[in-house]
Amino acid sequence: MDFKDYYKILGVESDADTKAIKTAYRKLARKYHPDVNSEKDAEDKFKEVAEAYQVLKDTERRAEFDELKKYGSRSGGGYQTPPGWQGSQRSQSSQGYSNQAGSGYEGDFSDFFNSAFGGRSQGFNQSQQRGVRGQDIEIELPVFLEETLQQSEKPIAYILPSSQGGQVPGIKKNLKVKVPQGVMDGEKIRLVGQGQLGSNGGSAGDLYLHIRVVPHPLFDVSGHNVLLTLPLAPWEAALGTKITIPTLAGKISLTVPPNTPSGKKFRIKGKGLKTKAVTGDFLAIVKIVMPTKTSTESEALWQQLAAQEQFDPREEWSAKS
Repeated sequence: MDFKDYYKILGVESDADTKAIKTAYRKLARKYHPDVNSEKDAEDKFKEVAEAYQVLKDTERRAEFDELKKYGSRSGGGYQTPPGWQGSQRSQSSQGYSNQAGSGYEGDFSDFFNSAFGGRSQGFNQSQQRGVRGQDIEIELPVFLEETLQQSEKPIAYILPSSQGGQVPGIKKNLKVKVPQGVMDGEKIRLVGQGQLGSNGGSAGDLYLHIRVVPHPLFDVSGHNVLLTLPLAPWEAALGTKITIPTLAGKISLTVPPNTPSGKKFRIKGKGLKTKAVTGDFLAIVKIVMPTKTSTESEALWQQLAAQEQFDPREEWSAKS
């Protein structure tokens, strides 16, 4: 069994104060955390750093370690605990080395720690030994309406909250998420294991993405159908016309027949939103728009039209009154 110099592990001097020890621990815990460091020995280093902090943050155990350090530096070969050494075993049954003590780690400690401080398992009850699943995280994911026409991949960035009593600092995560075709506003996408880290061997929580479809300046949505308000001048509606209209998939040509009333719906099949099971339609809804200003000549033409036509737009009122 090798002697572990906890001061060297944390990279602090033997007379470092509690604040310096905590700062060093937090820095190294972030560096070696397996979730952000894929190097082969990162997890072992993370455990070693957590073990060192478990000892040096506690005044009593740190004093005991300082005594062991004097002995360990004199012994040759493998380290052996001094004869008759009791250490923290005398108080372990009452307080243990639980997460309540503020350690950033709840896994197994080294043989050196167990030999010097009596191990950590004797002070635990059943609930403290059980792995604790990490917290689920929920964030919003904005999606443009055009992006719902096919599967897309979007980058996301979020912060995992600090865990294990705040000793493992928050971690920034960046992911690329596949957004399925036809996703709707309010739907959720679940990413298993991408939430807060678990403790004591517990699994990580999940990440839930709440889909928020960004409002489009031209189009509305009704179910899987896409709606467009189609403004027509009165003479276009009366005489008919051909116009080019925008859709989510590009521009198309539309023929407006003569005498088209306001509110008329032109349905273009298959140009709405799509899922694996459903394909919606595109609806252009006519809205007759009057000019904001009328010239003297135009006003004369309107007066001539009013005098010649026998059309009564409120004829139904008379019939039903």
